[in-house]
Amino acid sequence: MVTYEAFADLVDEIAGSLPEAFFRDLNGGVNVKEECRIHPESLHNELIILGEYCTDPYLGRMIHIYYGSFMRLYGTLDPGALKERVRKTVLHEFRHHLETMAGENGLAVQDALELADYRRRRRETENSMES
Repeated sequence: MVTYEAFADLVDEIAGSLPEAFFRDLNGGVNVKEECRIHPESLHNELIILGEYCTDPYLGRMIHIYYGSFMRLYGTLDPGALKERVRKTVLHEFRHHLETMAGENGLAVQDALELADYRRRRRETENSMES
């Protein structure tokens, strides 16, 4: 398992490889959080949040990447595969930032559709358990 410090260095390396323009108005930066973040709608704590793009009227715009979430889902991956998963998540959160800055919401819509699909599958599972 990768240590928190090594994981934070990996996130910094990936974020540091991005164009400087991506960081415009990202005044809260990219933060690595230690916890495993469970989505509030998760039925059995299986819907894990790997990263979030957050806007706050007082704190500004920031990206959070969750070390505990990655370790729960991908802690046994080899370093190269883990790096690719982290890279995809960092890029996903930066896309949220860039789309927000441009007044777009394509990725937010895509995320909402995936959550709706999860809700549908969860209802189907609950209904089949009741039968």
